[in-house]
Amino acid sequence: MAMQLKFVGATRTVTGSCHYIETGNTRFIVDCGMFQGENEIEKLNRVAFPFDPAALDFVLLTHAHIDHSGLIPRLVREGFEGKVYASAATIDLCKIMLLDSAHIQELEAGWQQRKAKRAGEVPFEPLYTVDDAERSLSHFEPVPFGQMINLAPDVTVRFRHAGHILGSAIVEVYLHQTNPGAGPASLSEPAATPAVRAEEAKIVFSGDLGNVNQPIIKDPEFVSDADFLVVESTYGNRVHEDRMGSMEKLRKVIQDTWSRRGNVIIPAFAVARTQDVVYDIARLAYRREIPPVKVFIDSPMAVSATEVFDKYRDRDEFDVETRALIDAGGDPFDFPGLQYVQTVEESRSLNEISSGAVIISASGMCDFGRIKHHLKHNLWRPECTVLFVGFQARGTLGRRLQEGATRVKIFNEEVAVRASIESIDGYSAHADRDALLYWVKSFRTKPRKVFVVHGEEEATEQFAAVLRTALNTWVGVPERGDTVDLASGQTTVRPAEKAAEHAQPAALKATRENLERAYDALLRSLDRREASPDPRALAATQDEIARLISMMQRLAQEDRTA
Repeated sequence: MAMQLKFVGATRTVTGSCHYIETGNTRFIVDCGMFQGENEIEKLNRVAFPFDPAALDFVLLTHAHIDHSGLIPRLVREGFEGKVYASAATIDLCKIMLLDSAHIQELEAGWQQRKAKRAGEVPFEPLYTVDDAERSLSHFEPVPFGQMINLAPDVTVRFRHAGHILGSAIVEVYLHQTNPGAGPASLSEPAATPAVRAEEAKIVFSGDLGNVNQPIIKDPEFVSDADFLVVESTYGNRVHEDRMGSMEKLRKVIQDTWSRRGNVIIPAFAVARTQDVVYDIARLAYRREIPPVKVFIDSPMAVSATEVFDKYRDRDEFDVETRALIDAGGDPFDFPGLQYVQTVEESRSLNEISSGAVIISASGMCDFGRIKHHLKHNLWRPECTVLFVGFQARGTLGRRLQEGATRVKIFNEEVAVRASIESIDGYSAHADRDALLYWVKSFRTKPRKVFVVHGEEEATEQFAAVLRTALNTWVGVPERGDTVDLASGQTTVRPAEKAAEHAQPAALKATRENLERAYDALLRSLDRREASPDPRALAATQDEIARLISMMQRLAQEDRTA
C-alpha cells in the first residue's frame, strides 16, 4: 500500500502550515494555513496547491489560527467538498477568524484594484471573499478529544489537547490496511485502537504546542509513541521567561508607565494572547497590585473570541487554576476598569486619552487593524510604552519595533519611535525549546523519524540539532515539497546531521542581530532630546553591547577553528 507524506507549508518558516497525506485509498491534509510576513512569503498564498482540492477526502485542522486555517476558504472555492474535522471550540473560533480574514482580503483587494486601475494593470482579485468563508464553514464538523475515530477505511485519528489556544489539538493519525468491513466515517461510534499491522504507520502532528502552566486552558497532553513525528519549532532556539516573572514584568510596565503619565499599548492576537494578558491584569487588579488603570480591549474579533472563551468556562477546557478563580467569584473577563470596544467611533475616542490607559488591540504583529492607529498616536510619546507579548515575524512592523527602529511608517506617515519598547516572552502561546524537548522526550517509544517544521530557519535547524543529540534518532528539517514514504521511511528531507552544521553560523547571526538592536537602543537613548538620558539605562546598554561583542568574537573564533 502506497503511503506518502508531503510537506506543503510551514517549512523553514512559521506560517502556512499544511501537510498532505496519501494512502492507497485516501487523500487528506493536516491544516491549510495562510502564509504571513514578508511579501515573498505571502505570495505563496496564490501559488497552486500541489494537490487537487476536489480529490481530497477531508481536512484535519489542529486549531483556528489563520496560519493553520486561513486557506480553507480558498480550498473550498477551488473544489474541496469534504469535511473539515476540528474540535468544537476551534470551529467556534474559525467562525470569527475566517470571516474576519475574508473581510481583510476584500478590503486589500479593493485597495489593490484601485491602484492597478490607475496604473493600467490587471485587476487584483481577493484571495477569497466573505461568501467563500461562509461557505467553507458549512464543511466543518466537530471532533471530541481523546476518542479514536474512523474517518476512512484506512485512516483512524485521535485529537489530544495541545494547550496552545482554546480548542487546539495534537493529532494522532493511524494509517492501516483497508478493513473490508469498515464503513464510512462515524463520529458517534468511537473506534477501537487500531491493531499494529505490517503496513501500518502512526504519524503524530504536534500542531502548535502550548506552554506548561499557562493560564486558562489545559496543558499539552503527552503522547506515548509514533512512527513519524512532525513537531513545531517556533521557539525552538529560545527559552521563555517563567510565568511569575512575566506577570511581575507586566505589573512593572503598567506601574512605571502610570508614573510617567503615559499609556501602555499592547499589540496582541485576538485569540488566546489577549485573553491571557487580560487574565493576568485581572489577577493584579483583584490583588490591588497595579494602579486603577482603564483597560480597553479594542478589537471586535477579540471581543467575540472572549465570548467564545466564556462559552466554554463550564466545559472540560479550562485548567484547575482558572476554574478555582471563577469558583471563588472572580471573573478574568469582567473586572472593574475593563471595557470592551466595538465601534470605530469608540476606538477613535481612545486616541484622546493621554494617560492611565492599557489598550490591547490587534493585530498582534502590528501589520493591520486598529493597533496601527494606537501606535501612530502613542509611539512618538516618551511617556508611553509599547509592550509585545507574542512572536513577531520577519518583515512585520512589530519585528522592526522590537529590533530597535527609530522611525517607522504608519499609514504613509513617518512616526518617531520615542516610547519605551518592551517584550515579554512568557505570554507566548508556543512552548519554548525546553518545553518542546521535554514533550518529545516524553514519548515512551521513540519515533523512527522526527520532522521539525513551523519555525524560522535558525530555530528549526538549531532545534533539530538539539533533538538529534537528545534522542539519538533520525531528525530532519523539511523543505517545501519534500516527501516521506511512510511504509519504508525513505525521505527527501535533509537529515539533522547536516542541519547541525549550520547552527554555529546561525548563533553568530543571532548575536550580530542582538548587537545591532543594542546599538540602536543606545542611539535612541542619545537621540531623545525631550529628556536627559537615564545614566543607568545608558550604562546597562553599554554593558550589554560589551557582552555581545565578547560573545560574537568567541563565536567567530569557534567558527574559524571548526
